[in-house]
Amino acid sequence: MKLIIVESPTKARTISRFLEPGYRVVSSLGHVRDLPKAEFGVDIEHNFQPKYVIPAKARKNVNTLRKEVKKTSLVILATDPDREGEAIAYHLVQVLNLNKDKKYQRIVFHEITKPAIEKALKSPGGIDMNLVNAQQARRILDRIVGYKLSPFLWKKVSRGLSAGRVQSVAVRLVVDREREIQNFVPQEYWTIEALLEKTKHPQQTLPDSCLNRFKAILVKKNGKAIPKLGIKSKEEAEKDVKNLEKVEYQVEKIEKKEIKKNPPPPFITSTLQQTAWQKFHWPARMTMQLAQQLYENGKITYHRSDSLNISDLALKKAREFIIKNHGESYYQLRKYKTKSKTAQEAHEAIRPTYPDNKPEMLSSKLDKNQLKLYDLIWRRFIACQMKPSIFDATTIDIKAGNYTLRATGQILRFEGFLRVYPLKYEENQLPPLEVNEPLRLIKLIPSQHFTQPPPRYTEATLIKELEKNGIGRPSTYAPIISIIQERNYIEKNDKKRFQPTEIGKTVNDILVKHFPEIVDIGFTAKMEEELDEIAQGKREWTDMVRGFYQPFEKNLKRKYELVKKNVEKTEKICPKCGSVLLLRMGRYGKFYACSQFPKCKYTEPLEKSSLKIKCPKCGKGEIVEKRTKKGKIFYACDQFPKCDFALWDKPCKNSKNEIEKCPKCGSPLVEKGKKIKCSNKNCDFEKNMAK
Repeated sequence: MKLIIVESPTKARTISRFLEPGYRVVSSLGHVRDLPKAEFGVDIEHNFQPKYVIPAKARKNVNTLRKEVKKTSLVILATDPDREGEAIAYHLVQVLNLNKDKKYQRIVFHEITKPAIEKALKSPGGIDMNLVNAQQARRILDRIVGYKLSPFLWKKVSRGLSAGRVQSVAVRLVVDREREIQNFVPQEYWTIEALLEKTKHPQQTLPDSCLNRFKAILVKKNGKAIPKLGIKSKEEAEKDVKNLEKVEYQVEKIEKKEIKKNPPPPFITSTLQQTAWQKFHWPARMTMQLAQQLYENGKITYHRSDSLNISDLALKKAREFIIKNHGESYYQLRKYKTKSKTAQEAHEAIRPTYPDNKPEMLSSKLDKNQLKLYDLIWRRFIACQMKPSIFDATTIDIKAGNYTLRATGQILRFEGFLRVYPLKYEENQLPPLEVNEPLRLIKLIPSQHFTQPPPRYTEATLIKELEKNGIGRPSTYAPIISIIQERNYIEKNDKKRFQPTEIGKTVNDILVKHFPEIVDIGFTAKMEEELDEIAQGKREWTDMVRGFYQPFEKNLKRKYELVKKNVEKTEKICPKCGSVLLLRMGRYGKFYACSQFPKCKYTEPLEKSSLKIKCPKCGKGEIVEKRTKKGKIFYACDQFPKCDFALWDKPCKNSKNEIEKCPKCGSPLVEKGKKIKCSNKNCDFEKNMAK
C-alpha cells in the first residue's frame, strides 16, 4: 500500500477517485508545524533558526498520520504547488521521520484530474528547499515585526495592537487615500453639448431619439483644443453659448474606422478576486474559499497563480469547443505573456480543467456561489481564445464659427468573444452625413461639473494597487485585507469602500514617523523581490533576514527611549479615586482612563454616539452605537444595565424619533444593506430603502 498525503479531506476524496487499488489518500489538515504562539520562537543568536512546534490542533492528526505511515511502503507528498505547499511537505517529512524511517516522494500537479495525477506519479521529485526557505524567511520576517513592534505599540499607544510587515503598507495606502480625499479642493468646470438635426433629405419627421437628431460636444475654440477645465465658470459658459447660438453649423470632417476590442486574458489570482468583487461584491477571502473548493473538486486548475501560461492541451480543447459551438470564425489562438518578472511560469492561469464542461452541466454538482465563480472562470477562459469584437466607429467634427464640436458613435458589427463573456458597451448610431452638410441647432446644453477626489479603495482596487506596487503575492492578498479589518485598522463604509479607523490612522502615523521602512511601499516591494530570489535559489534566506533585522532592532531600541506615550491630559476627574483622567487611545478609538492605572482601573467612553431614537423598552433612554470587546458594532439603550434593549443592526426611526415597527409582527425594523427588514428572524417583511 502506498500513502498519498494532501492538505484537505476534499482534495483527498477527489484524488482517490482517479487512483487504482494500492493507494490510500489522507489529509494533513493544513500545516503540521509552525512557530509557537506563546513565544518569539526565533533564535536570533544562532542564525535566526526557527523553533518549530506541532500546534495543539494538529497533534491528534499527526499521531494518526504516524500510524498510517507505519502501514505503508512508500509515502507520496502531494501538497499544493507553491511555497506554502512545499513548506507543508517539508514539515511532514520532519514530523513523520520520513528521512530516516520511510521512503518518500514529492509530486506536483496544477489540476486535480486523472491525467495530471497519473503524470505526476510517473515523475516524482524531492522537496524544493528553495521554496521552503522562501516561505520560512517570510514567516520569520513577519514574526520579527509582529513580536518586536507590537509591544512597542502597546507601550506607546494601547495594549492589544498589532503591527504587520505587509499589512501595515496596506493600511498606509488606505490612510493616504483618505487624506487625499480630505485635502481635495474641487474645481468647477463646464461642458457645452449641442443637440443637432440633419436637414438634408431627412428620413422622416421623428422624435429626438431617432437618427435625424444627435448630440455633439464642444471640443475646440479658435482652433485650439479645450482642456477638461477649460471653461471654468458659468459666465464663460454663457458667453460661449451666446456665440454658438448665432453661428451656422456644418459638417467639417467625417472619420470612420474599425475598432477591435480584444478579450481579457485568463484569470490569475488578483484579477479573479477583483472581478468577483466587481460582479458579485464578494470579499477576496470568500472568492478564495470558493476557488479552493472548485480546485479540490477537480473543476479548475490551481487558484493561487500569477502566471498567464496555458497548457497546449487546454488550448487544443478550447479550440475544439469554440469551433464546435460557435464556428471557426469565432476562434483565434492566443498565448499570453506574464508581465510580472517573478511569476511562476510553471503554473498555469486559472481555468476550467475541462473546457467542454459548460457551467450548466455542473449545476447539480455545485452550489449557487460555486457555480457563479465557475461560470466566471469558464467564460473568461473560453473568451480568451476567441476573436475580438469589432465595432464600426464614426467621429464627426462640426464647424460652428470659431468653434468645433464633435459627435462620436459606434455600432457592434461582430460580437466575437462578447458572445461568451459579455462586457458593458454602448451603441450610438449617428445619421448618415456628408462633409459640408449643414445642420440645424435644436438646443445648447451647458452643464456644470466639479472635479472629484480620488475614490476610496474597494476590495478590488486595493488588491490592484497592492499588485501594481509588488506588495504581497497571490496567496497573501485575501489574508492582508481580512487581517487589517479584523484589527479594526480599516472598515467598510455603507458603500462597501474602505476607510481608516481612528486607531488605524494613529498606528499608521507612528509607523510612518518612527519606522518608515516598515510602511514604505518601495522597501516592502524590494523585500518581496528578495523572497522571490530565495525561491529561485539566488539568495540565502538567513542573509536576507539579517539584512532586515539588524537596522530594525537598532532603530527599535532608540525609539523606545525617544517616543512618549500617546496620551492627553484632560480637566475631568476620576469619580473613583479623584485623580486626573487621561484621554487614551484604545483598539476601537479614544476613551477616558484614570491616570493612576493600574492602581485605579476606572475608564469612561467618550460622548456616546446617539441615534436620537427613544428606547422602546424603557422609554427613558436613547439608542446609542456601541461595540463588543471584539469590535463588532451593535445598538443598545444608553441606560444599560438598567435596560438591556439591544439590536445588532441599525434601527429605523419614524418622524416621532421612535423605532419604526414591522407592520406584520410589530418587531423593530432595521437597515440591512439597501433594504429595510424586520429584526424578527421568523418574519419575512422587507422593503427597499427610500433614496
